[in-house]
Amino acid sequence: MKCGTFVLGVVIATAHSTSAANPLQIEAHRADIFSLAISPDGRLIASAAKDGTIGLWDLKTGDNVRTLKGHTGDVLRVAFARDGKHLASGGSDGTVRIWDAATGESAPPIKAHASWVAVIAYSPDGKQLATASADKTAAVWDVATGEKRCTFRGHGSEVWSVAFHPDGKSVASAGKDKAIHLWDAASGELIRTLSGHTADVFTIAFDKHGTTLASCSGDETVRLWEPATGVLKHKLTGHKGNVYTVAFAGTDLLSCGADRTVKVWDVANGREIKTFPAQKNEVYAVASTDDKSRCAAGSKSGIIQVFLGGEGNPSGR
Repeated sequence: MKCGTFVLGVVIATAHSTSAANPLQIEAHRADIFSLAISPDGRLIASAAKDGTIGLWDLKTGDNVRTLKGHTGDVLRVAFARDGKHLASGGSDGTVRIWDAATGESAPPIKAHASWVAVIAYSPDGKQLATASADKTAAVWDVATGEKRCTFRGHGSEVWSVAFHPDGKSVASAGKDKAIHLWDAASGELIRTLSGHTADVFTIAFDKHGTTLASCSGDETVRLWEPATGVLKHKLTGHKGNVYTVAFAGTDLLSCGADRTVKVWDVANGREIKTFPAQKNEVYAVASTDDKSRCAAGSKSGIIQVFLGGEGNPSGR
């Protein structure tokens, strides 16, 4: 079925084509996919899953490149470093692992938190990692040494998400207490708090310029903020149920949720561009290449579904 210039495929376990006639599907895991990350060169997609593994897949063919094993519980988040040579993962075992993308080898794990690591995010220069946890804290770590640089304390409950500002000077965190906090990345001091969500904030993300911060929540909304002032720019409605993940795709924003759909939004005016047809299960994760030529969704079914872009534009504009 075609929507704009993106194609939403039918589940085909053996598909190895990205044409409109035979869209790509990847039967990646036998359990929930919690997170997806696409390598900076757009060649690989990594999936983090409830089965305790990370899958690396060829984004064009769907072939398995390798499977990374080491976490002793659910793998909740995965992220590529900007150089594409390494990726980091966080899991329910409270650890963070740094992997060599070419060999699959892991550096010694960092015992990052007293509870599970809900999310991780690389700094723009790739030298630091931010983590968020159910222990009510977020933190920044030195990638090379594994040493903690800074701890952010102020959330009243579990912290679900964390993101570095593109300038690397500040970090945003959000969680079950419905608040979004902006912190000084070096000192750990609170800069400001963004309030408005009425339920858990599951994911936050900065656009590439750092002028917009997107958030999504159990209150069924996606919100776009001006991080420099804390002003709410747009409140996006249309999902039914929890909205689990937001991810920027150039000038557009992707969101997914419990209503089993993926939506595309215009960041400038806050309008919905497209809604892809409902999948069989809740959609937990979305990711996009920088040029928007491909984006992918990962669901409770363990399937990665790839959307194909026309001339690198998911909105068809």
